Amino acid sequence: MATTFKVLALVVMAAVVVVLIRGLVNMMRGGSGVTSNKLMQARVLLQAVALALILLAVWFTRK
Repeated sequence: MATTFKVLALVVMAAVVVVLIRGLVNMMRGGSGVTSNKLMQARVLLQAVALALILLAVWFTRK
């Protein structure tokens, strides 16, 4: 079970990096502020999910 959470956490962390890069590219190109805001919200949500998965992996590893 812990391995599953670890793999999912890695996938979500990769998604965080992708969203972060998209947000940086949007800002460099002078894109819409609405798009930047949506990307920021998505990044924060993905970071929360990644943190929860990491904590679950640690919890299942300890038992």
